[in-house]
Amino acid sequence: MRSARERSLLFISQCYPPDPAALGQHLHDVAREMVRRGYRVRVLTSRRGFTDRGERYPARQEMDGVEVRRLAGGSMGKTSLRARALGGASFLAQATLRAMLGPRPSGVLVATSPPMAPIAGRLVAGLRRAPLTLWLMDLNPEQAILAGTVGASAPAARLLDGANRLAVRGSRTVVVLDRFMAERVRRRWDGRDHLAVVPAWAHQNHIAPIPHGDNPFRALHGLDGKRVVMYSGNLSPVHPLDTMLQAARELRDEPRLLFLLVGDGGQRAAIEQTIRNDRLDNVKLLPYQQLGELRFSLSAADVHLVSMGATMVGVVHPSKIYGAMAAGRPILYLGPRSSHIGEIVDRLDIGWHVDHGDVAGALKVLREVASSPAEALEVRGRRALHALDGELSQRRLVASFCDLLEQGPRAGASA
Repeated sequence: MRSARERSLLFISQCYPPDPAALGQHLHDVAREMVRRGYRVRVLTSRRGFTDRGERYPARQEMDGVEVRRLAGGSMGKTSLRARALGGASFLAQATLRAMLGPRPSGVLVATSPPMAPIAGRLVAGLRRAPLTLWLMDLNPEQAILAGTVGASAPAARLLDGANRLAVRGSRTVVVLDRFMAERVRRRWDGRDHLAVVPAWAHQNHIAPIPHGDNPFRALHGLDGKRVVMYSGNLSPVHPLDTMLQAARELRDEPRLLFLLVGDGGQRAAIEQTIRNDRLDNVKLLPYQQLGELRFSLSAADVHLVSMGATMVGVVHPSKIYGAMAAGRPILYLGPRSSHIGEIVDRLDIGWHVDHGDVAGALKVLREVASSPAEALEVRGRRALHALDGELSQRRLVASFCDLLEQGPRAGASA
């Protein structure tokens, strides 16, 4: 029989449920499955909300058998790069100390929240002599450099790049979300012997299609009678919405269409300013929705907008596409066709593709969306939903990830 230490895992992440950030929700799916497999799972996370630092969560909590320990002062919100950096540093300092003083785990899992988390993961795993699984949900400092928020030669960028290289090479397993991301990691940090590809997944136990007539979210927000194009997620420069906002300006007199942006992030203030300046009454903004409300908010759309910056292929992976697919809605993808999202949309025939800057192309698609019979949109949505019952199912992908966490790359579970 294995000892308690051989069946214990430590997760370190700045965000965790009930915070609505997607990363925390995915971590909980993994933690819950590892508990089901007989592991003791401890999570070190922030007591403050990741998206809304005004939120306060219990310091100690058990969720589905997972032991959650929340640390004070671990988040300063997402209002600025400085606030995020200070909050991340504070959280990691506390988490590293708690990890060193707590029970010795048989494995450590860290993801990229905050971006410096791989540094702490490598330190804790090395000192506690436990294998490290590194979950790269996005690549930094590359994301910040390409977004223009930090220079490539800045000391912080060079430090983070070097630390990530050490973390990648020192991990037993490095999990990335798509083949484009895997190629960037190989080129930048090596780690080819440790890499596995497992896409993100939809929270199918929380999201399901709801007919418009049965959806209280549509009535609550005045969406009845409209074709709703929804963007639900992080309002960030790496997911540009300029082309859609320009198209919305051209479609101000189109009574059938409404653009609904649900989320928060660094671009929210600029988007609010654009809406005011251009008097875009056809664009509405709402805050992030709690996980229990997602089935209603995501199903309220007729089409979901997924955006990825032209330079961000393999750097970020917009997991919002899977939630939209779980709601049985077609996808309007704004970004480079040669990408993981572009491949999904084209291969499964579940929507449309428009390049950034192609306002005419966006207008053509949007007018098609406004005038198409509901059944034409529903056909694409059903194809999207069907894909989540097979190759992209939550059960299959969570199992693949947990096999890697238990056995390392030898599990051969690249999905």
